[in-house]
Amino acid sequence: MTQPLPDHSLADAVADRLRADIQSGVYAPGDRLVERRLAHLLGVSHIPLREALARLEEEGLVVRPPRRGARVASLSPRMLEEVSSLRVVLEQFALRRLRGRFTPAARAELQAIVDAMIRAAEQHDLALVHELDQQFHEYLWRLTDHALLMEVAGQLRSRVTHFYRAAVAPLGPDGLRRHAETHQELLDVIVSGDLRAAEEAMEQHTRAAAQRIADAQLTRTEEA
Repeated sequence: MTQPLPDHSLADAVADRLRADIQSGVYAPGDRLVERRLAHLLGVSHIPLREALARLEEEGLVVRPPRRGARVASLSPRMLEEVSSLRVVLEQFALRRLRGRFTPAARAELQAIVDAMIRAAEQHDLALVHELDQQFHEYLWRLTDHALLMEVAGQLRSRVTHFYRAAVAPLGPDGLRRHAETHQELLDVIVSGDLRAAEEAMEQHTRAAAQRIADAQLTRTEEA
């Protein structure tokens, strides 16, 4: 007898929920994702849940070792370096694509994001600072008019966004404001039109984010 196809829309919803929970810190790196418990919590059967976990495994957010169940992926030092170095390449490529697309309206939109980020930092609103940080980079990607860049850059950032959030959390008010202000400095260099300086600033910005993760001791070797 032919088995019914899984409900893909339900699997999408489950994947979206689990992805958001991982990225917001509800589930920490290394936490077990027990299928029975999750199925009960989300009110779904095991079929869409397993499909959702398989998708998150493809995205690098979940690992499923044989006979050991699923758990939230940890971030090894090597993976951090690989993600960081690839992000540098993609972000610099995005800057090169901005020629002719960086309009006054685009500048104003990015400035509004930065202003809001600095205000959120002054109020020590970690969640909003993190959200606006992501909006800043996503807006730059959209300006490139390059769909595949947006997809790949988004997937790459998704792998480590919860680590970025966790690394910013220990910053005090001054440190959080300084983090927000680096986006103003980056925007100022982009506005200047000096592409080489903008690429260098973007590399420093991206690698500084990775260094915060390392300094916060958020990396660890994956268990076999």
